[in-house]
Amino acid sequence: MQVYFDNAATTALDKQVIEAMVKTLNENFGNPSSIHAHGRETKTIVEKARRTVAKLLNASPSEIFFTSGGTEADNMAIVRAIECYGITHAITSPIEHHAVLHTLEELAHAGKIQLDLLKVDAKGNIDLNHLEELLAKNPKTFVSIMHANNELGNLTDIKRVSELCEQYDAVFHSDTVQTMGHYKHDLSDLKIDFITGAAHKFHGPKGVGFLYINGKNKIKPLIYGGAQERNMRGGTENVYGIVGLAKALELAYEEMEEHQSHIQGLKDYMKDKLVQEIPGVQFNGETDAEKALYTVLNVSLPCTNMGDMLLFNLDIKGVSASGGSACSSGSDIGSHVLRGICADPKRPSVRFSFCKYNTKEEVDFVVGVLKEICEHK
Repeated sequence: MQVYFDNAATTALDKQVIEAMVKTLNENFGNPSSIHAHGRETKTIVEKARRTVAKLLNASPSEIFFTSGGTEADNMAIVRAIECYGITHAITSPIEHHAVLHTLEELAHAGKIQLDLLKVDAKGNIDLNHLEELLAKNPKTFVSIMHANNELGNLTDIKRVSELCEQYDAVFHSDTVQTMGHYKHDLSDLKIDFITGAAHKFHGPKGVGFLYINGKNKIKPLIYGGAQERNMRGGTENVYGIVGLAKALELAYEEMEEHQSHIQGLKDYMKDKLVQEIPGVQFNGETDAEKALYTVLNVSLPCTNMGDMLLFNLDIKGVSASGGSACSSGSDIGSHVLRGICADPKRPSVRFSFCKYNTKEEVDFVVGVLKEICEHK
């Protein structure tokens, strides 16, 4: 049996997304920047996709900018907002995705900003009181806090963060890559400056994402070279990817309640089975349904003499999972998120992340594999 439980890294393409992309591949090859009929037809398709995304997020189409993915979108928001607004102080958490953390650290290393990291408790929750303390001391700050942690699954109350940022005149960016397509985002109600999304996290294609820029904000491009994306991102648009992104997000919103119920049920079932079958098993991060992303379960195992062999053993037994962020696979230093919450380094951890295609039979198989691994180690 082959089981894929690494959906926080990437998801399988939905068949309806494939159909929409193939139709575009077959029928619309024109460059959307060209003024002739073929170009105009393709431009219409891109703008239709933009309107679809904007409508789902309750935003204006003029606030949606397509990118190569979440990392580019994060970098664009962070680098350009800090430069264009003359910001010299930034706040983030030590457990952010590296697309955010490394970008801010590089700006701090270059002497462009002072960077403060928020306190995080043992479960990975951001200390919002600490955030307010830092905001009170540093007006006109750039704040970047993700909606859900990609390794632990912890949810942050970004509505509360946005209110604090508005109170202290701070610029607020949130990496919403892990929650986009899994929770509804009403951007007319959320006082936020920038959010990001990546299609491959919600059954769309890789290599395409978007940045939402609140209409009140004016920043310069990160990539120059053309007038695409209303002069905000040079380069010919990934038309087929954009079509796939819009279709995937549309499907995600249509099916959200059904899929949330199914996936939360799988997560709860797996958690209970692990407790029953593996004495001493623990969980990193929040597991309460109100506090955690329903697609992620981070498991800490009692087999302390395994070293870094857990993922290898899972792989050879047919289970695809992750030890942390997939963007850091192959790293010798382990997960910065687990270090950030002072997780026991002797206990191997594995992140299981679920999607609408997973089943209870797969959960049973994986729990059995984990039990066998732990008993032999």
